[in-house]
This record gives sequence, C-alpha cells and structure tokens, in this order.
Amino acid sequence: MRHMHERLQARHLHPSRKRAHDAAMADARSRRRAKTDERLPLPDEVALVLQGGGALGAYQAGVIEGLEEKGIEVDWVAGISIGAVNAAIFAGNPPERRVAKLRGFWEKVTGALPALPFAGGGDEWREFVHMASAGLVAMQGVPGFFSPRLLTPALAPAKSMGALSFYDNAPLVATLNDHVDWALLNDGPVRLSVGAVNVETGNFHYFDTRGKDRTRIDARHVMASGALPPGLPPVEIDGAWWWDGGIVSNTPLSHVLEHQKADLLVFQVDLFSARGDRPATIMDVYSREKDIRFSSRTRQVTDQLIRLRKEREAIRKVLDKLPGALKQDEDVARLAALAAEHAVSVVHLIYRKHGWEGGARDFEFSRATMEHHWTEGLAAITETMRHDSLLAKNIVDGKTAAFDLVS
Repeated sequence: MRHMHERLQARHLHPSRKRAHDAAMADARSRRRAKTDERLPLPDEVALVLQGGGALGAYQAGVIEGLEEKGIEVDWVAGISIGAVNAAIFAGNPPERRVAKLRGFWEKVTGALPALPFAGGGDEWREFVHMASAGLVAMQGVPGFFSPRLLTPALAPAKSMGALSFYDNAPLVATLNDHVDWALLNDGPVRLSVGAVNVETGNFHYFDTRGKDRTRIDARHVMASGALPPGLPPVEIDGAWWWDGGIVSNTPLSHVLEHQKADLLVFQVDLFSARGDRPATIMDVYSREKDIRFSSRTRQVTDQLIRLRKEREAIRKVLDKLPGALKQDEDVARLAALAAEHAVSVVHLIYRKHGWEGGARDFEFSRATMEHHWTEGLAAITETMRHDSLLAKNIVDGKTAAFDLVS
C-alpha cells in the first residue's frame, strides 16, 4: 500500500518572502520540469544525498538511472563511502554518460563472482548463495576495488599500511580514474560533497567543490570517504589521514541543509533501514545491529529541522508585530536574517532488505545481487514519481515537508 509520511511540518512563508518565492518558482517552472505525469516543477536547487553501504550502493545507481529517465536535473550530489563513489561518477560525467559509467563501475567490481542462479529455491537457497558470495569476497577481495593483503595485520611492521587494515584499496585509484572526469567534476555544473573523518583529531569534514572551503577533489578524497577500518586503510591527503565518514555520520543530509541557499528538493537515498523485525537467529542479530548502526540519522536531522522551523516561525511572528522604526534597528535586522529560511522537500528512498539478505549484504559483490539492487533502486524512483502531484503541490506552495512514497 502506498503511503506518505510528512515528517516535517508544512508551513507557509511570510507574505513578503512568499511573493519572492512565487516569482522564483514561476521562473523555475519556466526553466525546467521533470518528465513525469505532472511535469514536476523543479525548484532552484535539486540535491541527491547518498548514504554509505558497500555493495548496496548499486541501489543508488538504479535510483540515478531513474532520475535520468525522468529528466530530473540534479545540481548537487553528496555522498559518504560507496555513496561518495557513486556521487563522484555522477558529478564527473555529462548526463548522457552517467548511467553507462555507473554500469561500467558496478560490472567491474562484481565481475569476479559467479552469477549463481537465484531461481529454483526459496529464501534458504538464496541466503546460501548470498553468504557463499560474501565468503568469496572476504577471501579474494573485489576487482578494481580492494584486494587482501599477503600478511595479516598482526604480522606486518608497525605503522605500515599493512598493519592498519586487512585489505589494500590501491586498485580503486585506477578504477576511479577510468570512470571519472576530474576536471568536469571540479569545474562542471554539479556540486560534489564527500565526507570523511580525520583519524588523529576525530573531526568530521566535507570535501566540497563549492563554498568557502572549496577543494579540488581527486581519487584520494573519494577513497578517504570510503576507507572503513579495519577493512581498508586510512588515506593520506596533504599530511592528514582520513577514514570513512560513516564512522561519524552515514548521511550527508545535514551538510546539504546547513548550506542551503534556495528552495530545495532533496532525494535522500538510504541503504540501511532504521526499522526492522526482531531477530530470530544470531545472523539476524548481526544484520539488525548493522541496520541500526549504519542507518541514516535522517529522523534526527528531521526532528531538529522541525524544531528550528518552529522557532524561526515564532521569531518572524514577533518581528511582524514590531513598529516600523524598530524594524530598522541593526539587531532586529540581524535577527530577521537569522529567522529567514527557504523551503525544502525531502524525498526518502530507503532500501528494504529481503529475508535472504543477512549481515554480509554490504560486502556481497556478486553480479546477480548487484542487478537485484539496481533494479530495486530503479523501481523505487519509478514508484515515487507516480505520486509527483504531491511533490509538485508542495514545491509550488513553498512548503517544507518530507515524503516516503514507496511501500
């Protein structure tokens, strides 16, 4: 059954802001629309937010293919871990080549495992194939991504890369270079943000191709965002060492919202669901623990945004009651600026695992499972856009709301 959750309270803008918003939206509607039933009007900014999740990242690739088919132009893509890889391929290729480059990447990293058939058996058979494929990855690595080290870290010299991880991610450099145009990524029309955590300070940081801390991103920054210990080693960038940003936060949604400059439509693609069934086996426990640990902090971010919007609404109401002379006061003007805000529509696309997928699903890089995840992502955006009239009304009305439109 289709459903929608409005997790953020819808709110109307201040009359003066509303007039400006209406003018902006009229201009936006005249400039670009999606190829959906309602010809969804796109606001001034459209962002794609990609969570970390290893092999599950093929779901994001399917979503991207769906967005391309629907003619939804993305201005800003932000990612963590495998989300950073997909984001880099997105930003580093022109629209007509993105899906092909994503397909090339995912076929490369899933090329070593046999495509064992899923048909002919129930969940028990599929789970067996799934776990066998994950076991092969653990032993032989993933082509073009990472390979096992000859020595276990316990036997490697202290402070060497071999002592810090079980796998070597050096193969990913060539793979990224083959699938990303770094000049286009840094100087092209799509903004890119990838998150990582500093190993020595513990501080979280976004490498961003825009803004006051603009960075020229290359393969190192993307690899740093996906260097999850102890599997993969830290990545050195200009004397600092970085690990996977998912250690601190597995979603870049907060970064996008904090730097929002105009009315915004966000497609938030999560690979782990915060909700799930009570475990029945020890493998279920492992799987559920991973769900909770890596699930997006979207709900926390959403609740915080609701609270901030309520506070700003209250401030604007008080400011409207002030006499004209007092509104010219410097402190009042500063407070009014702080209370100003832009509308945002957040569309959640969450991968919901099947019964045969256990705790190893994020490193099960078989071709068959990749195709399954890709198809699920494509189907999710197709189903979401069947309800584009809800999004269109919210965007045109200048409201802030969140939607989960996939059952």
